[in-house]
Amino acid sequence: MTEPNAGVRKPVLYFFIFMSLATTTSRKARSVREIVRGIFHTAHPLLVQIIPIRRCNIDCGYCNEYDKTSSPVPSDILRRRIDKLAELGTSVVAFSGGEPMLHPDLDNLIRHIRARGMMAGLITNGYFLVPKRIRELNDAGLDFLQISIDNVEPDEVSKKSLRLLDKKLQDLRDHAAFDVNINSVLGGGIKNPEDARTINTRARELGFSTSIGIIHDGSGRLKPLGPVERRVFDEVTASINGPMQVLKNLYSGISSFQTNLADGRPNNWRCRAGARYLYVCEDGLVHYCSQQRGYPAVPLESYTVDDIRREFMTPKSCAPYCTVGCVHRVSTMDFWRSPQHQSTINSRPSTVNGRQSTVNSR
Repeated sequence: MTEPNAGVRKPVLYFFIFMSLATTTSRKARSVREIVRGIFHTAHPLLVQIIPIRRCNIDCGYCNEYDKTSSPVPSDILRRRIDKLAELGTSVVAFSGGEPMLHPDLDNLIRHIRARGMMAGLITNGYFLVPKRIRELNDAGLDFLQISIDNVEPDEVSKKSLRLLDKKLQDLRDHAAFDVNINSVLGGGIKNPEDARTINTRARELGFSTSIGIIHDGSGRLKPLGPVERRVFDEVTASINGPMQVLKNLYSGISSFQTNLADGRPNNWRCRAGARYLYVCEDGLVHYCSQQRGYPAVPLESYTVDDIRREFMTPKSCAPYCTVGCVHRVSTMDFWRSPQHQSTINSRPSTVNGRQSTVNSR
């Protein structure tokens, strides 16, 4: 017996597959273009994470990046910030939070990023992902999405659990035209290290790229892994470094920096925060990262190429034990360039919570 509407559904399915492949090909081409541009030109950001709202719908015990009361940043202000990032030559703009999907105008803001020639990303806890919402993100032009899942069962440390989010992951598999990366975590009070293995395996079963992170403490610094955590870390890292996973997502495949951190050893690297990576808070200030808010704390509207060049060459004292993966990965682009040094470009004043300070390096 023929299923009703089967003759209609097949062409629709084929069209969706064709459009997904076309979208993926276009996205890969744009990614390659930005990589090549980044190799030959250093005075522009590769990745900017921007906060459209500090509020979050859940509260994770290790997180210092949310509140329960903040209103969304007005859309016209965010559009001006996106325009400024385009003027600086930014490659990728990703919304973070808080929970960015709480912003009522998120889709139009994603469209604005794409209209300005930049790639658009979203870092979310996944709670608001349903088929209709996923299709709306497709239509907006979202390029990639990341969810960090902390455990299999929710507990007092984190509600970002596989049991609560597995249906969301299935919906992403069935409807998302954008790239999806699932991040599992170790450290930071996570009770069951083996959960990271389970989460990583499930994500790969669904066809997603995967990564693993060592959760930072409140200052973004190292929490060394115990023996059980280290064993799970080695197993998951081996699967992430497999050729098919690296092919899915070269960015998340950059993970060698975590080997030293897992053993409590420092990394000798050149942090390009403030240059290749910017963290723009809800107040419109540029910070090194989410864990170094207050430095340099220069208003984005007045941030210049001179600021980028200064911070590109400025060493950061927090770098050796830093666990902030996005900064490590973005800085990998320039690992081979000349060593950093105390900036010879004039420092500039910044205002943090009403205090005037002079920023050069830390």
